[in-house]
Amino acid sequence: MDWGAVTAEDLAGALREVEWSSPPRPPAEFFSRFTLPRSYAKWSSRLKCNLYYYRTNYFIMIMVILGLGFLRRPLAIVAALLTALSTACLNDSFAGTFSEKITRTVRQFSPHFAAKLRPSHIPVIRGRPSAKRSIHICGQPRQVFVSIFASASLVLWYVSCGILTLLWAFAIGLLATVLHASFRTPNLKARLNTFREEFRAVWRNYSDL
Repeated sequence: MDWGAVTAEDLAGALREVEWSSPPRPPAEFFSRFTLPRSYAKWSSRLKCNLYYYRTNYFIMIMVILGLGFLRRPLAIVAALLTALSTACLNDSFAGTFSEKITRTVRQFSPHFAAKLRPSHIPVIRGRPSAKRSIHICGQPRQVFVSIFASASLVLWYVSCGILTLLWAFAIGLLATVLHASFRTPNLKARLNTFREEFRAVWRNYSDL
C-alpha cells in the first residue's frame, strides 16, 4: 500500500471503520527499531502506516498518560474515562459491540425493553448504490451517545478543575505518539497486516453486492 497517497481524511475514515478489538502489539515490537526518515515523503508515509498499525498501543498510551496526570483527582479520572468512551464510540466496530453488550445486559432483566433498543431495519434495494450505513447505539444514532458522554466529561473536567492538566497530559500523549510514529521503522508484519485488512475490506464490499 502506498501510504504516501493516503490523505488525512482517508486515514481518519480507516481508523473509524477498522476493527479495534484486536490486542495491542507486544512491547518488544512496539519499542523495537527506530531510525530517522530520509525525506519528508518517507516520514509522511511512515507516520500514517504506524498510526494505523499501532493504533491500539497509541490509544492505551494516551489513556495511561491521562490517568497518571489525574491520580489525585477521582472526578478527573472519571472524566478521562468518559472522554475515552466518547472517542471510542466514533469507531464503527466499537459502537456496534458496545450497543450489543448493553442490549444483552438489559435483555436479562427486561426482554421487552431490550427489543426497543435495536435500530429499525432499513431495507437495501439491489442494483442501486446504497448510502453509507448509519451506526446506532441502543436504537439511537451514535451521535446522541457521543454527545452525552462528551458533555458529561466536559462537566466533570470543569468541576475537577483539571482542564489545564488535561491539556498538558493530552499534549504529552500526542507528542509521544507522533514521535514514536515518526521514528519507528515499519516492519514487514505491518505491511502484511495492512494488505490483509485491505483484502478483508474489499471482500466485505464484494459480498454485500
